[in-house]
Amino acid sequence: MELGSRHWTHDELEDVTTSRLQQTSLCLKVLSCSCLNVLHVSLRNKLKMQGAIARVCVVVAAALLNHPILFPHENTTHPDEDEELVARMREHEERLEMEQAKLEEELSQQEQTTSDEGYSWCLWSTMSFIIFFTIEMYRVDLLDAEIRPVEDEDIISESGSVTPGTMVLDKDVLRNFCDKCTYTSSHEIWRVREFVEGFADDLLESLRSMCNRETDVEVGDFVGIGSMFESWKVGRPLICDLIVPFSPPEEYCFQFHLWCNASSDIPPNMQGCGRIKVIRCGDNEEHCLCGSANLGDDMLCLLHSRNDTITVDHTLEELLCSKNTHSLAKDHVMKWFQISVTKAWGRISHKYDFEVTFRNLDTAGALKIRLRSGKVVLLNLIPVVQLEDTNAYFVLHFPSDCDSSPDPYWPLSFAVYERNLLRHFAKRLPQNSCHLRCFQIVTFLHRRQGVLTGKSALTNYHLKTVLLHLLLTKRPSAWGISNMEDRLRDVFSFLQRSLQEKRLNHVVTGNRKIPEEVNVPEIFCKAEPINLFRSIVLHKELYAATVKHFHEMLRNAPVLMQEYSSHFSNGGLHHSLDENVSA
Repeated sequence: MELGSRHWTHDELEDVTTSRLQQTSLCLKVLSCSCLNVLHVSLRNKLKMQGAIARVCVVVAAALLNHPILFPHENTTHPDEDEELVARMREHEERLEMEQAKLEEELSQQEQTTSDEGYSWCLWSTMSFIIFFTIEMYRVDLLDAEIRPVEDEDIISESGSVTPGTMVLDKDVLRNFCDKCTYTSSHEIWRVREFVEGFADDLLESLRSMCNRETDVEVGDFVGIGSMFESWKVGRPLICDLIVPFSPPEEYCFQFHLWCNASSDIPPNMQGCGRIKVIRCGDNEEHCLCGSANLGDDMLCLLHSRNDTITVDHTLEELLCSKNTHSLAKDHVMKWFQISVTKAWGRISHKYDFEVTFRNLDTAGALKIRLRSGKVVLLNLIPVVQLEDTNAYFVLHFPSDCDSSPDPYWPLSFAVYERNLLRHFAKRLPQNSCHLRCFQIVTFLHRRQGVLTGKSALTNYHLKTVLLHLLLTKRPSAWGISNMEDRLRDVFSFLQRSLQEKRLNHVVTGNRKIPEEVNVPEIFCKAEPINLFRSIVLHKELYAATVKHFHEMLRNAPVLMQEYSSHFSNGGLHHSLDENVSA
């Protein structure tokens, strides 16, 4: 552990803690003697009680300002220096005890002391002692919490479980594993991204050509998110996630109701979600009810004559909204998007020499592209609704979600802010930093453990959230390539602590540490943090399985890295690893 500018062993930390407690006890004794000494001088010079109290305050302040625990960074000493300090304080204590004995003898000879003065002195002495003792106990607890090693923290009890501190990580194996196993070729990623972006542009342009701006839903430009666009992709198949914003025709608009609004009635289990209503925002008809209400034969509309026929088109509501409501329905949107993508591909399929199919009909745009060479590229086109002019988007579902939130609640994605946050750190971290390598290693181990023991409730998004929290709390220089082993342990320790506390806060909502350059809206910064583990901890069996998955992953990590490093060193093919981890 690092305290100040020095690395401490466990034994040294125990010595320091014991030494600090001895110093605290001696300081209390010294202060007691000093207070009596001040009283002695005051009585000897026949001063008033106020003078004695003032001197006592000065002594208390001096003791606090010079106490080694009050300013641990400036006054931190090595164990050898602590022994010398204790010795000097004991000598000082002996001198003060002798003076205290003399003082007590003289005080016993004092004959004239009023009861009021005695009572005041006793009261002030007691209060000073209580205040000083409280501060001392707080400082001791603070120091103990500050220097306690991470690996010694309370953990989820499991017989024989491996902790991040006891996990064996060979530096050579770790480096070899990073070099040969975790990285997909950057050139290959660039080629796949270029292909996918070109194909998605063509497909969405074909979709737009079939739409009427005045009556149909308008589709915007896609935004790339996820591992392929954040440079931490591990293994195959290569998956590209593209969010596709859509908006209503000109005579309509979306109205948003967020969970973090003051007047929100969204239930607690739908934190991070919102409702979307489709409302008509026409020009002349905006405040006119004659087309939607029965005014009777004796009522006239001042905007329209009797000869005008007012027709209200409910096509959009019927297409995208739940029955008899104005709430945007996710299943309706999914059906509309799948039909539109199918028609758009039918118009351009003759231009391409590959096959495109839906690989999962339960998601809106999960496409599988099979090239003539047999290579497969997976593409997720996710229809989203942009929240006003922010970079937050309401999504049908997250790519890693098993259970989607029910209608009419739409989960809000902050993926663009998270991508921008990673870019923000990339500019400030040391060259060839280890943050993405650590993330790739943890992601690989997590996926491989899922192959061995079954799918877990833990997702890559949970692991990514842990990494972002650590990036926000540790100084940039701590992410050098030489610190990879320590940072990898930090990731596992943070995840272990979160599982123990049954809480993993969302990195964007309610987090005041987000840099201003990321431009997160104030409403989300002030919102209550969202617990990403809530759905896990509410189900006891699921939580227990998740904890077991984590411990198994820690236990198997050294073996897995050694096994695959040796496999590649002996000429193994990359695709064997990729096939094993492509869950």
